[in-house]
Amino acid sequence: MTTDQTSPARPAPVDMTHHAHLSGVFAPQRQEVDFDHLEVVGDLPDDLHGSYLRNGPNPRFDPIGFYVYPIDGDAMVHRLDIGGGAAHYRNRFVRTPMVVAEEEAGHAIWSGITDGYTPPADEVGPDLAGTFRQLPDINIVKHAGRLLAMAESDQPYRLNPADLATIGRDDCDGAMAVGSTAHPKLDPDTGELVLFNYVLEAPYLTWAVLGPDGHTRRAPTPVTGVDRPLMIHDMALTSRYIVLFLCPLEFDIEAMLTGGGLLQWHPEIGTRIALIPRDGSAIRWVDSEPMWVWHFANAFDTPKSDTPNADTVTVDYVEWTYPGGFADIPTPPTSTLVRAVIDPERGSIARTVLGESVDVEFPRVDDRALTRSHGQIAVVGKSEGDTGDQDSLWFHDLDTGRETCWRPGVAIGEPIYMPGSVNDYWGAFGTDPTDMTSYFYVLSATDPAAGPVATVTMPIRVPAGLHGAWLPGDPR
Repeated sequence: MTTDQTSPARPAPVDMTHHAHLSGVFAPQRQEVDFDHLEVVGDLPDDLHGSYLRNGPNPRFDPIGFYVYPIDGDAMVHRLDIGGGAAHYRNRFVRTPMVVAEEEAGHAIWSGITDGYTPPADEVGPDLAGTFRQLPDINIVKHAGRLLAMAESDQPYRLNPADLATIGRDDCDGAMAVGSTAHPKLDPDTGELVLFNYVLEAPYLTWAVLGPDGHTRRAPTPVTGVDRPLMIHDMALTSRYIVLFLCPLEFDIEAMLTGGGLLQWHPEIGTRIALIPRDGSAIRWVDSEPMWVWHFANAFDTPKSDTPNADTVTVDYVEWTYPGGFADIPTPPTSTLVRAVIDPERGSIARTVLGESVDVEFPRVDDRALTRSHGQIAVVGKSEGDTGDQDSLWFHDLDTGRETCWRPGVAIGEPIYMPGSVNDYWGAFGTDPTDMTSYFYVLSATDPAAGPVATVTMPIRVPAGLHGAWLPGDPR
């Protein structure tokens, strides 16, 4: 890259005090700590052994330019080890080249990715000049010995499982050569990690497969029939299909360069659903009305009684009316937990709302049930008496249709299913907005609405974040 005598003007600092996702429970945590034997109210179950790891945007320094949650912010990974009735905590930044350079400078150098600003060579050197901030801050995945901090449509960063130290970017034997979105799915039956990725130019969308040994079984393969760059955050997986909802949120580089938004909502084009056979055969397409989907709970194949050797696909997900923050619509977006039954032969979709909870997100199931029928879904949502944020956990029993709610009175994060050797549990981080004390709650999976069987007091505030994983086994 060539540069002239004039460097671009550095964007102004973000007003963190008045930014909803840089203050309060979202305020960045700058301390990196290690604590053993945390305070516990109640008793941690003797049969629960493992580590909960959670990732999330956490700017290393006060940001400049724009800060758009959740697509901006450096990554901080939190690990809570549970075993022998005790809990231990460690957190670390994921040290990308941008974080390292800013630590050397003592301040932010890169702006938000929607700014269009990149630092010049005279400030960061020729190798980093003109680059955008790398953002492995969405999810955490472990597969075939790799512990990966996942980004949104980029290569992940590999971490040392022992101490969370950053090892470096990893293309995972070429399966993520063009990147991966933050939500690959692990098939518990085959051990395969199935992933997809979107890019801004043709072919726009690819999928790939890593085998249980960590080697590529399918290199990045274009998804045929995609003619525009769309944001697709998550996927679902069945034994036969990769399920992708192509909602009408389109990347528009020209609009961004002329002062508009990078992402534009186009409901007039509707939503297209791709059922991609994992055996590489022809893709099935189903058209639907416009909607937005951030996250899926799970999906599975169901044999059709009237047609031998044919399946429908059942998909449970959170459906939004539109993506908040990316569309100029006067009414606020709303969301519900939805079950869709897709018939690839007929090209039809039938949707049913599950339960009565609204404004929900972060649906999770027992990860051992991925690709198969599951009995319970947990989501974060709102209930009567909440502060206006999603402060409650809702539990949907799909066998009985019963919906229950636990109201912790704090800002609660994504739930995680934690199998024990005898019983199973749900867990979640939460932060009390009145004093900013953070907790980890352990709930019985058989009666989560009864409240925690154990509450771990965290030694520092754990900022509100995004996604995590439960890794069973000896945490130490």
